[in-house]
Amino acid sequence: MDNKPVDIGRLGAIRCVIAPEPRTTLEGDQRRDREGNPLWITGLSIRQAEGRKTDVVHVVTSGQPQGLTEGGEVRVTNLWANEWAVDGRTGTTYRADAITPASGSGGGSASAAAAAGPRGKSAGGDS
Repeated sequence: MDNKPVDIGRLGAIRCVIAPEPRTTLEGDQRRDREGNPLWITGLSIRQAEGRKTDVVHVVTSGQPQGLTEGGEVRVTNLWANEWAVDGRTGTTYRADAITPASGSGGGSASAAAAAGPRGKSAGGDS
């Protein structure tokens, strides 16, 4: 597994496309982080700043993001991409410290404090 910080400043507009939902096990129980906090998953669309391409990624947070509306622009704090491989399958999962509504959501680029690093390639996976 390879964890990489994502440089949010290099991305374009980030919007909530699927409201936060509990991240669950196959049995339906809510997953928890190492400290016992419940995990939530939120679908975000990211429009690349330099073009028309848009990607949808599912981002996991500890604790439920508050105040998000579907279609609303958001800010993501400390986003990390984790590449994984299991039984011949591969993917990338995303984790952030927080997802919050962007103030004055009227277009433009969403940015947050994040470490510099390359952008992940796709969403999916179970970690």
